[in-house]
Amino acid sequence: MSLEKQMKTGQVYVEFGHTSPEDIAYEQEIDRQRRQCKELCFAYGQTPPSDMKRKNDILRRLLGSVGKNLWMEAPIHFAYGCNTHIGDNVYANFNLTVVDDGEVEIGDNVMFAPNVTISTTGHPIHPSFRDKGAQFSLPVRIGAHVWIGANVVILPGVTIGENSVIGAGSVVTHDVPANTVAYGVPCRPVRSITEEDLLYARKGVRINEDWDR
Repeated sequence: MSLEKQMKTGQVYVEFGHTSPEDIAYEQEIDRQRRQCKELCFAYGQTPPSDMKRKNDILRRLLGSVGKNLWMEAPIHFAYGCNTHIGDNVYANFNLTVVDDGEVEIGDNVMFAPNVTISTTGHPIHPSFRDKGAQFSLPVRIGAHVWIGANVVILPGVTIGENSVIGAGSVVTHDVPANTVAYGVPCRPVRSITEEDLLYARKGVRINEDWDR
């Protein structure tokens, strides 16, 4: 199986040291992608917040696809950038880290609090594999209207359903259903989001009537 197919189908692989012409060419391509990604993340962090045009241009060059009204507070960190696809009206607070050796899909109207990490990549448990640089990559998908709290870690292969909320400090190891509040280490569904949540900003505190005026 080719290196590209191994990377894209969840198989164990190493990114270097292959002998077939096809794999050598792919090694060179992903090395180019990683280097470009580092340069663009650095450039984004060095660009003044007032220069919105340049920041948006950098994000369009960095990411696989970008919707309307994306804003990311610097610094940002991506492994490849080109494997991440982001919808409309997405906001990411400081220090978003995305290990996107595999595909990352982020839906419309998603919010990230500070210090969120998304990782598509892990390593086999036995050290004999890690000593050779072996890893695997599985896609991460985040549905529309999701809120990810501060210091959340999302692990390979996870899907978070639309409208859900992930509480601060959670480690998300398994899928989270849509319309769910989930938190903890490991992250677990705690309750469903209901019409009652239209009335309260947080537990015991009602939404003020002039919130949108």
